[in-house]
Amino acid sequence: QVQLVESGGGLVQAGASLRLSCAASGRTFSGYAMGWFRQAPLKEREFVAGISSTGRTTYYGDSVKGRFTISRDNAKNTVYLQMNSLKPEDTAVYYCAQGPSWRVTSDPGDFGSWGQGTQVTVSS
Repeated sequence: QVQLVESGGGLVQAGASLRLSCAASGRTFSGYAMGWFRQAPLKEREFVAGISSTGRTTYYGDSVKGRFTISRDNAKNTVYLQMNSLKPEDTAVYYCAQGPSWRVTSDPGDFGSWGQGTQVTVSS
């Protein structure tokens, strides 16, 4: 089992940037795809971005394409989410999760290990 701890959330104004980090420990990190999801109050959990085990393949939700970038450092067991041009509709709790294999997937049901989440609030 892997343990995931997110950090980097906060309160920012629209147009600002934030960088989220997710540190992993326990289960081998480098062999598995990672994903970022978010959940706003009264909404379903939404796929934000995913990255393959090697980092060569990335995939983004339509609402964040061109603004967010996912990356990973397997030497540091950490995955990142760089968020630029933030909008009030990006406000949510952001979670990182480990996928079932090396391949990127966007279905939250495929992810077995989740962090506790970090709050991102974007004011207008």
